Amino acid sequence: MADPVISIKESTTEKTITYADPFKKGGPCDDCMPRLSNNELISLIIKCTDFAAKKHSNQRRKDVAQTPYINHPIGVANILVQEGDIYDPVVILAALLHDVVEDTDTSFDEIEVEFGYTVSQIIQELTDDKTLPREERKRLQIENASKRSHRAKLVILADKLYNLRDLQKNIPICWTPEKVKEYFKWAKAVIDRIRRTNSNLETALDRVFAKQRIETEIDCKCLRDNLQDFSNSEN
Repeated sequence: MADPVISIKESTTEKTITYADPFKKGGPCDDCMPRLSNNELISLIIKCTDFAAKKHSNQRRKDVAQTPYINHPIGVANILVQEGDIYDPVVILAALLHDVVEDTDTSFDEIEVEFGYTVSQIIQELTDDKTLPREERKRLQIENASKRSHRAKLVILADKLYNLRDLQKNIPICWTPEKVKEYFKWAKAVIDRIRRTNSNLETALDRVFAKQRIETEIDCKCLRDNLQDFSNSEN
């Protein structure tokens, strides 16, 4: 590939390095996005998948099987394409990379060098500030969700859909039913802030929420019935 550095400007106080962005012709808006060839698109997506796989290589999901973490960003990208009908390469690359800065030693500058400013900006939108307490980070995700760009919102929808489905199949080690319930409640609060982004993904999410509500009601009814049976046996 060509050298990503396209210009260096120096002054007496600072040096500014500008990197080539495959998704910009030089203008400030999305209309300036160049049409990449099929070969260029495939090359970028494979490069990005390989980059993410290497960054997450030592990480595992928190389920009992300790699933390789890379399954998650690939799965999020797949949801966007197969269910969201999204073929914007910027969104797909952002999905593949959405956790690399937050969960590995990757920097935003590194993302910009490898995949351009456009993708790097979306990753910044999607990355929590890990210096903050967990509960504050979760609160800020709800508060800031509506302020995100359309592209970032698409990744958020697919990310939450993947995680919620995963929870229904594989509860993480040491998670209690109450913690699962709280995660669903929090995820819905985030999703409700970004409605009318993608109807396909939102419909899929609503199905997940409905299924979880039904299962919770069944569990609660079983618990009530068991308690009633126990009470009757004591009398």
